Amino acid sequence: MSITWNKDRPGHHLTPTFNYKLADDPSLSVVGMRIDYPPSGSTAPHSHGTASVIGYVISGTVLSAMNDGEAKVYHAGESWYEAPGCRHRISDNHSGTETASLHATFVIKTEILEREGPGVLVKIEDEYVEGAKEQDERMAKKS
Repeated sequence: MSITWNKDRPGHHLTPTFNYKLADDPSLSVVGMRIDYPPSGSTAPHSHGTASVIGYVISGTVLSAMNDGEAKVYHAGESWYEAPGCRHRISDNHSGTETASLHATFVIKTEILEREGPGVLVKIEDEYVEGAKEQDERMAKKS
């Protein structure tokens, strides 16, 4: 069974948590982002450009699938790694009744982050951009 993104599901809330240049290699920056999902929350298929990413589940359960791999459920305390260029095709709250939160840590070349801004960290795939905008607008109205 193939799992696909549904723009009619609730979205997510992003909160930047930190942004530092590495002291021993200022050509690299490390950026933190908290992602909070309401029940059944979902994120459109996306990638993180040239960034390496570590996802860590703070609470709840997160369904995640990268590239053509099988979807996997991650529980609080579990983590995964996304290589640069990885396609994150599923990123969902696995529960329809409980919230879920995760923290993403990005490592990216400082030059790219400074030139392109924080939007370079999450690039929604072109075919999903309009649906993601609709999802974001619905989430903003609920806030």
